[in-house]
Amino acid sequence: MIRKLFRFVLGVLRFIGRSIEFFARGVIYLLVALMLGVFVAIFMHPAPQVPQGAALVLRPTGTIVEQAVLDEPFALLRAGGVSAGRVVLSEQLEAIRAAASDERIAALVIETDRLQGAGLSKLSELRDAIAAFKAAGKPVLARGDHYDQAQYYLASTADEVHLAPDGFVLMRGLARYGMYFKDALDRLGIKVHVFRVGEYKSFAEPFTRNDMSEEDRASSRDLLEGLWTQLRDAVATSRKLTPDAVDAYVNGYRDVLAAAGGDAAQAALGARLVDRLSTRDQWRALLMERVGRDSAGKDFRQIDADAYLEAVRRARPAASDRIAVIVAQGTIIDGEEPAGVVAGDTYARLIREAREDETVKAVLLRIDSPGGSAFASELIRRELELTRQAGKPVVASMSSVAASGGYWIAAGADEIWAAPATLTGSIGIFALFPEVDEPLRRLGISVDGVATSPLAASFDPRRPLDPAAAEAMQLGIDHGYRRFLDTVAKARRMSAADVDKVARGRVWTGQAAAGLGLVDHVGGLDAALAATARRAGLTDYEVVWPEAIESIEQRLMRRLIGLAGRVDALHGVAAVAVSPLGGALADMERNARELMRWNDPQHRYVHCLCESP
Repeated sequence: MIRKLFRFVLGVLRFIGRSIEFFARGVIYLLVALMLGVFVAIFMHPAPQVPQGAALVLRPTGTIVEQAVLDEPFALLRAGGVSAGRVVLSEQLEAIRAAASDERIAALVIETDRLQGAGLSKLSELRDAIAAFKAAGKPVLARGDHYDQAQYYLASTADEVHLAPDGFVLMRGLARYGMYFKDALDRLGIKVHVFRVGEYKSFAEPFTRNDMSEEDRASSRDLLEGLWTQLRDAVATSRKLTPDAVDAYVNGYRDVLAAAGGDAAQAALGARLVDRLSTRDQWRALLMERVGRDSAGKDFRQIDADAYLEAVRRARPAASDRIAVIVAQGTIIDGEEPAGVVAGDTYARLIREAREDETVKAVLLRIDSPGGSAFASELIRRELELTRQAGKPVVASMSSVAASGGYWIAAGADEIWAAPATLTGSIGIFALFPEVDEPLRRLGISVDGVATSPLAASFDPRRPLDPAAAEAMQLGIDHGYRRFLDTVAKARRMSAADVDKVARGRVWTGQAAAGLGLVDHVGGLDAALAATARRAGLTDYEVVWPEAIESIEQRLMRRLIGLAGRVDALHGVAAVAVSPLGGALADMERNARELMRWNDPQHRYVHCLCESP
C-alpha cells in the first residue's frame, strides 16, 4: 500500500515536473519568437523609399551631440519614461551633404521647435552644410512656432524663415554665471585645499571664492565677446542685415517690443529677422504648393533626415579601405566604461584595435570634452602617438569643447582642426582636497590613531591636511603642468616657454587658438575628414564609428528608442520642455554626478570649467 502511494506521489510529481518543463519551454520559445520578431521588425525592414522631388525634412528633436548614448534608467524614470532625445551631428551632416547632389531631393525644410540645445560650433557646422545645399541651387525653408537663440541661429540660414503669428524670436546674447560656495563651506567648517598651476585655471574657484576672480572675469568676457561676434555676424550675413541691427534688436528688445505694441512676432518681422508669419496649416499648404503633394494628397512630398540617411547608406557600395572616427565625448576618467564618458582604458583599446585593423587606414579623433583625468588623458594620447608611429595618420577634430584634457589628447594627432567657436586650450592642471575635521568636531566626533610614517594618514579628509603633504601635492601639480607644457610644445613644435604664454589655464576660441599656433586649421568635421583622407591617400573609403562595447540589451534598447523617436516624429509628439528651474537643478545634479566619477589615480585633473553656449 505504501509502495503504491509512493508510486502515485512520484507519478504526480513527474507530471508536475513535465508540466513545468513544458510551460518553461513554451515561455522560452515564445520569448525567442518575440525577439526574432523584434529583430526582423527593426533590423530587416525594407529600406525607406525616397520620393522623386521630395523635400528633406530636418526636424532635430532634443540635443545635438557627437555620439548618442542611452539614458540612465533613473533619468528616464524622472522624465516620466520619455527620452530627452539626442541628434547625432555627423548623421545630420551626412544626410544634408548627400541630399545636395541627389536629384530626387528638391528642397530642404527645417523645423526647429523640438531642438532643445546644441553647442554653437555644432550649429555652425549644420549651417555650413545647409549653405552648401543652397549653393547646389536648391531652396531652404524654415519655420518655428517660436525661436530661442539656438533655434534661430540654425533657422536663420534658410532662404525663407517663417514664424507663428503668436511666436517670438528671443536672442539674448551670451552669459556665464556660476555659483560660489566659500561662505557656505565656511559655515559648515569644510576646508577645500586647492593645488593648481595657472591663474586662469578657474575650476576650483567656486570652492575657494565668493565671486569670480578678475582673471576669470577678463578671460570669460573676451571669450564670450568672441563667440557672440561669430554668432551675430553669421545671422547678420544670412539675413542681409548689419551687425549693428542685430545688436540693436538684442540690446534694445524691450523698446523693439514696445514699438510693436507688445506683439513679439510683429517685432521680429519688423526687424527683418523673419520673412513671413504663418500658422501651421498655412505652412503645410505653402510646402504642398512649393514641393508638391504626397501620394495621398494630404501633405507635402517629404522624407525625414533619418529615413533618408538609411536609404542612402543601404544603396552605397562598400569600400575596402576605411577611416575610423573615434568620438571622445564627455569627461575623461580612468578605467573601462561604456559610451557616455571618455574612459582611458576603453579608448586606448578602441584606438589600438583601429591601429591593428588592416582595413583601417587612418584615425580621426572627434573630441567634445572639457577634460578630466590627467592619467587617462596621457593614456589616450600615447595610443594615438603609437598609431602614428605605426604609419597610420591621426587627425584631431574639435567639436564644441576640446579643452584641458580634451586638448591633451588632441596633442597626439598629426594635425588639429577646430571649429571657429570651439572652446579649447585651458592648458593647466589642478587638484582638490576637502577637509572635514571641523564639522566632525562640531558633532562631537574625534579622530585619533597611529601611523608608521608622516604621510600614512596625511590624505585622510577627517584630519587636518599636513603641511608637508600639501607641499608634496603642489610639487606634483607643478610637475604635471611642466609635463603638459612639454607635451604640447613637442606636438606643436613650440618651446615650452611659448606654450606657457598662451596656457596658464586660459580658454580660447578655435579661431583664436589657430592664430596662437594651438591648432592647425579652422574647419568642421567634414573638412577634418577630408584632411584625414588626404593624409592616408584615400579617394574611395568607408567611414566607420567604433564605440565602447554595449551589451545586446543596450543595442536593442538603442534601436527601439530610435524607432520610437521616429514614430513620435511622424505623429507630431513634441519633445519634453524643461523649465529654467528644472534645467538649473538638472545641471547641478549632472555636475555632482560627474564629480563622483572623477577617479584619477593621483587626483590630478586637467579639466576646463567651460561649456559651449
